[in-house]
Amino acid sequence: MKAAIITAAGMSPIFGEFREPAATAGAELITVSASALSQFSKSRSSGTHYSSGAAFPAVAGADGVGHTEDGRRVYFVLPDAPYGALAERCLVRAKQCVELPDSLDDVTAAAIANPGMSAWAALVERAALHGGETVLVNGATGSAGRLAVQLAKYCGAGKVIATGRNQSELQELLSLGADIVIPFNLGTRLPPGAKQYEHALQEAISGGIDVVVDYLWGESAKTVIVAIAKTVEDATPVRFVHVGGASGEEEIALPGTALRSSAIQLMGSGVKSVPFPKLIGSIKSIFEAVGPAKLQIATQVMDLAEIEEAWKAPGKPRIVITMR
Repeated sequence: MKAAIITAAGMSPIFGEFREPAATAGAELITVSASALSQFSKSRSSGTHYSSGAAFPAVAGADGVGHTEDGRRVYFVLPDAPYGALAERCLVRAKQCVELPDSLDDVTAAAIANPGMSAWAALVERAALHGGETVLVNGATGSAGRLAVQLAKYCGAGKVIATGRNQSELQELLSLGADIVIPFNLGTRLPPGAKQYEHALQEAISGGIDVVVDYLWGESAKTVIVAIAKTVEDATPVRFVHVGGASGEEEIALPGTALRSSAIQLMGSGVKSVPFPKLIGSIKSIFEAVGPAKLQIATQVMDLAEIEEAWKAPGKPRIVITMR
């Protein structure tokens, strides 16, 4: 069968022939129609994600959309190794499949499942968001961050603050549920950037903040934590949920005083920090919310034969590979 094949850890996939999967007890044989290139899918496929396996060669792709042998249209996640979603067929445990509503097309389902799940799990499963609360999305211009802004409002947030580097993309979020947008520019080339960001945050959260959903980590996350410690009233809990490290900065020099002088509750959200059934439940909830919440995600469709080019493409719009 045609597939995107990873030959060794850290390598990009190549288009080629891979052996066909054979049906096994407890697993669904899926004929794949679409699979999105999320950061999770790419890093897990190449062996750099903490949940990755170590056996190669293998087919790339962590999740997708397709049909079971009995004709059901499903979203699926984490196919049985060495088979991945970026192939004509794969094997998936039945508990890792979610039936799709008729109103949701294959491309949208494939594109929105992973970033939508990460946003829903962070807001609902980890932060336990309540109606009327204030939410700050740090790194709101990525696919998951944009969905987190939309979902925060859908789930009843009273105020949503969106932050990011791209000012024009931040402005777009004002029409998707953001009440306040804060651009920032950090790094050694702009030494005052962190202080400017901190001051803007302090002004925005002066009336209180309840939840932070962080997709960046690094200097921006540190600045958010420090701003909260300096601004939020004594002993007021703030649930800080770390979801992704898009900044590329895995470590931060966090001042101990920022924790001792605040009631910040630091937590993560993702595979292993959220029970797997809850992650699957989050995906179901996202699919149900697409219509009522009018969720939007930009996509670009490419063919499986174009996988080597697609793998190098930017993360926006979300690349969805189809098996034509």
